[in-house]
Amino acid sequence: MPIEFLTDEQAAAYAAYRGAPSRTELERFFFLDDADRELIESKRRAHNRLGFAAQLTTARYLGVFLDDPADVPPEVVDYLAEQLDIGDPSVLKAYGERENTRLEHVRELRQMLEYREFAEAEGELREWVDARAWTTGEGPKALFDAAVGWLRERRVLLPGVTTLTRLVASVREAANQRLWDTLYGMLGVGQRAVLDSLLTVPPGERVSELDRLRRGPVRVSGPQMKRALERAEEIAALGMGAVDVSGIPPWRLAELSRYRVDGKASLLRRHSDARRLATLLATTVYLTSRAVDDALDLLEVLIATKLLARAERESAKEKLKTLPRVERASAKLATAFQVVFDTTSEQVDTDTGEITRPKVESLDAMWAAIEQVVPRHELAAAIAALFELTPPLDSDADEAWRAGSVPCGRSSSC
Repeated sequence: MPIEFLTDEQAAAYAAYRGAPSRTELERFFFLDDADRELIESKRRAHNRLGFAAQLTTARYLGVFLDDPADVPPEVVDYLAEQLDIGDPSVLKAYGERENTRLEHVRELRQMLEYREFAEAEGELREWVDARAWTTGEGPKALFDAAVGWLRERRVLLPGVTTLTRLVASVREAANQRLWDTLYGMLGVGQRAVLDSLLTVPPGERVSELDRLRRGPVRVSGPQMKRALERAEEIAALGMGAVDVSGIPPWRLAELSRYRVDGKASLLRRHSDARRLATLLATTVYLTSRAVDDALDLLEVLIATKLLARAERESAKEKLKTLPRVERASAKLATAFQVVFDTTSEQVDTDTGEITRPKVESLDAMWAAIEQVVPRHELAAAIAALFELTPPLDSDADEAWRAGSVPCGRSSSC
């Protein structure tokens, strides 16, 4: 079972200071509150008070007690000494001269702060790591870091690095095996045969059936749309959508399917039956929905780039054809309305400021003025043309070309 998932640098950094803590970490883990000070002030000599404070805060920060006070970064020692009004932080060197004092302090801190030995919490940690591994499918390093955080939060003294890596690796492996066994057990004999057949390479082909099915559309075209629909139908016909995988965490299914999709059929054949078929099931369940999504995505692009674009072009052509009629009709209406405006509005002389009353005082007089520039029948024809060629004020500007994008059905009269 692989357990060497930590680099040498990561293993060395476990439960140890790796340089000075940040300012934020100093304030969070190394600030001494009233309860801390009460414990510390019971020590008589300055080096014992400083050493005790270093043990207390190191346990809070790293989850272990110190064997050698020299391991504490100077920045931490200075920060603690300042809070304790100890003028010479170097007195900490004397703390390590008497081993019994250090051991007494460790026993006192364990009792007062209720720290537990790892053996007391190992069972709880195994259950927690197992639940996390089952739910998330995280890698060993992520689980290891999470386990360290769990132990520190619960005031459990950290074990040796080998002990914890072995625990994480074994629990993760067991969770993975349980996942494979659970999915494998959901399959009947016939379904297992169907899935295994996907790993075969048909005569004359270079890839397996599963590798072929996982390839989605590569171009935007009608033939590709047909191929996408056939692909979705072919994957659905495998029948794996009927397998109830609702009891499996969705993230685990997705993670397992990605392993297969990113891998090669030849690699998958080397795995045990449970792992191979579990991976194939997860991949096929994923592809069942993925193939439908691919077809819908392609349809959306086809509609946007082919059907709607063509309708817009046709609509633009129609507008160009009718533009001369619209322009002539609009010009006649504008000329007629200018007469209405001129004959019914007061006129102001810009030089003298003199106001002239409207030139007409009756409707008949206004019409007489209009017909001098546009005959009434031409005006009526212009209005009719504009009603015919332009949309109503409250209509959608894109309504015309959208209507043109909808093909006529067999029973349609268009």
